[in-house]
Amino acid sequence: MRILVAGCAGFIGFHLTQRLLGDGHEVVGVDNLCSGRPANAAELRADARFQFHEHDVTTPLTLAGPFARVYHLACPASPIHYQHNPIKTVKTNVMGTINMLGLAKRIKARILLASSSEVYGDAQVHPQTEGYWGNVNPIGLRS
Repeated sequence: MRILVAGCAGFIGFHLTQRLLGDGHEVVGVDNLCSGRPANAAELRADARFQFHEHDVTTPLTLAGPFARVYHLACPASPIHYQHNPIKTVKTNVMGTINMLGLAKRIKARILLASSSEVYGDAQVHPQTEGYWGNVNPIGLRS
């Protein structure tokens, strides 16, 4: 199966891509490396079934299908990264998601959009369970 992973050089994207490759899939990885690790992309490139495209998802992606699945994990998730450029983070969340949804629609692929635990705010529970409603501060740094 051919799969696209946006955010492939980030923590979750890297490990997901490793798993998909280990399961025998062909993976096309996309990352602009603003918070993902170049070393992760380099390690993934060692597998012949992996292709890397340095690309920012805030601009449309014109890859040819077919892809069976699209995993959209592209966005700085760590406070140290998303607070560095909050406007870029919002653009990645909004425009990046619109672009990835458009791509998935064009190539008729299923899409999974992942979010970080940051959506819960400054959590008082670690790790957050699915039943945790969060501790959201609408004027705090994480908002």
